[in-house]
Amino acid sequence: MEKVVVVTGANSGIGLALCERLLGEDGLLRLCLACRNMQRAQAARSALLTSHPNAQVDLLHLDVGSAQSVLAAAQVVKARYSRLDYLYLNAGIMPNPQVDIEAFFKGLFSRNVINMFATAEGLLTQQDRLNSDGMQEVFATNLFGHFLLIRELEPLLCQADHSSRVVWTSSSNARSSAFSLDDIQHRHGTEPYSSSKYASDLLSLALNRHKNSQGLFSSVICPGLVMTNLTYGILPSFFWTLIMPIMWLIRIFTNTFTLTPYNGAEALHWLFLQKPESLDPRAKYHSLTSGLGTNYTQPRQMDVEDGMSEVLYVKLVELEKVVRRKLSEENADMEAHRQYLNETE
Repeated sequence: MEKVVVVTGANSGIGLALCERLLGEDGLLRLCLACRNMQRAQAARSALLTSHPNAQVDLLHLDVGSAQSVLAAAQVVKARYSRLDYLYLNAGIMPNPQVDIEAFFKGLFSRNVINMFATAEGLLTQQDRLNSDGMQEVFATNLFGHFLLIRELEPLLCQADHSSRVVWTSSSNARSSAFSLDDIQHRHGTEPYSSSKYASDLLSLALNRHKNSQGLFSSVICPGLVMTNLTYGILPSFFWTLIMPIMWLIRIFTNTFTLTPYNGAEALHWLFLQKPESLDPRAKYHSLTSGLGTNYTQPRQMDVEDGMSEVLYVKLVELEKVVRRKLSEENADMEAHRQYLNETE
């Protein structure tokens, strides 16, 4: 039976590289590119079909930063497929990144250079904003929208006759110091990206605790330091021109500088080949590249606690109820307004 795979954020970078690798691994799978920008999604689909002419590649409009878009996209998925084998939660944003330039150049010529690039700790902040649902945009896009998608797709993900997989693209920038259960949306901080990625680590642990018995398994990966549109947006282009030779040199001495999207997708591809029961729910699976260019995957224990993950899960379920109620009221108001206009014509 053909496998059905949905990938969010699939039109470029790691998401597109993953799709290319999956089609190379299994030409019979049914692949769905879930993207916000449909023009770019169509271009990605055309590129994939050029290299894999017989592939089954579907498109899905999905803005994970919008609850309404998530619910609408989920309805399309449920109408289109009878089961879902893999849901790769790869879409993410890092808006308005700001770099401490002085700290950057100090770190560039220090012993801490590898850790600086890998984690951006003490180096990188972002300016977040509210989205149309009244939530913090980074939280909504990187975490809550994906959580809502999982919840809405449970009829396809949780079936008695087969197991399904959810795979989160996390980051080495996911740090417990940036996250607080008292402020899960990170309204009062300056590291929303790090907070959201740590929250996804916690949520994956909770999902396994709640859903493994129903056939749903969750895993987390770190792509390493990859040069994507998100990464290039952190610094002006001339900075990258100056430091890229240094980064390629450093790569000889560290395995976390994967640099290319293809290399960064290594752990995502590796998980596709594993039996979910054999995986460690407390591990983050890292894409690594040796100095000689060999790609491999390595599990590393996450800094997560069961109690903390459970509290986050409960908070997200409660927030889901609030969001659904709000959308229902808004839809009812819109319908009443349409009826009023029809009656007054």
